[in-house]
Formats: sequence, C-alpha cells, structure tokens
Amino acid sequence: MSSYKEIVTKAVIGKGKKTFTTTSKKGVDTKPTTILGCWVINHQFKGQKQGDSIIIDGSYDVNIWYSYDNDTKTEVLKDRNTYQEIVNVRRREDADSDQEEIIVRSLKQPSCVKVDIEGNNIVYTIEKELGIELVGDLKVKILIDEEEEPWDEIIEDPGKVEEKIDEEVKEDFIKEDVIDNEVI
Repeated sequence: MSSYKEIVTKAVIGKGKKTFTTTSKKGVDTKPTTILGCWVINHQFKGQKQGDSIIIDGSYDVNIWYSYDNDTKTEVLKDRNTYQEIVNVRRREDADSDQEEIIVRSLKQPSCVKVDIEGNNIVYTIEKELGIELVGDLKVKILIDEEEEPWDEIIEDPGKVEEKIDEEVKEDFIKEDVIDNEVI
C-alpha cells in the first residue's frame, strides 16, 4: 500500500538572467587622441523585492586610459557608475511564498564593449549580465511505500571464520612443567 506525503522545503521558485547595456559620456580637460584601454573594477550589487519586481542596486568603477597632445602624454579617466535595474522574474505557478530570498549573481562581469572620442568627451558602453534566483517555501508531494523492505541475509565466508579462529587460538595454552619426571 502506498500513499503521498507533503513536504515543505526551500526551493528555487523563480529564475532568470538578463544582459544590460549602458552608454555613458564623460568630459575631460584635454582633447584625447587615442583610447589605450578600459577597465571595469569594484562591481558591487544587491537585490530586493518591491511588489512583483526585483530591484537591483549596484555600482562599479570605470578606468579609461587615453593619450592626448598627439600621443605624447597619457591620462586615466576614473568614473564611478551607479545603476538601478528593475526586472520581473517569473515564479512557479505552485509556489506560495511571502518571504522570498533574492539571490543575484553576476554571470558576466561588467566590461567595456565600446569606447569613442567625441571632441573633449569620452563615450563608453558597458555590458553586464546578471542572474536572479528567488528562493521560497514550496510544497512537494512524495510517494511513500509503506511496505517494509525485506532484510538481506548476511552470510559469513566460512574460510575467513576458520582463519580467524586459527589466528586467535594459542597452541601453548596449557603449560606443562616437569619436575622429577612428573607432570605438574
């Protein structure tokens, strides 16, 4: 005879990923000649639930190395960027949870995909990919088999038992002392 039981457990009740692209413009004092490199560092973020949406607040630093004065001098532009992304993650239909935990992961760290010079301005495009998981309580039904499983018979190897007995038996168990041709 079998029956079903319900278990309440923590499970992923919603999951999704999204790529975000942001273009920024930053002015510099000297007219750049050439862009030599672009790095994105110090990426930090956190997610929170607001209504049916997930709001991700984050920030990162952009460092753009450029030359000026006909490629004779260099400078580094440092720009701190903050962002707020709003996403909707589809939940499982059978999920019923008011207290959801939000886990945000950076699937692709922010990186500079394009940099242009427009007069005394540097225009750069940053791309990042974030993954969002919602964890909440979920009921799971499992099949219970109430019949007792038969026990397996444990059979000792007779050869090993005899070896163990031979190892443990001491042949000089009985000591004989002989005094004046008499066994004591």
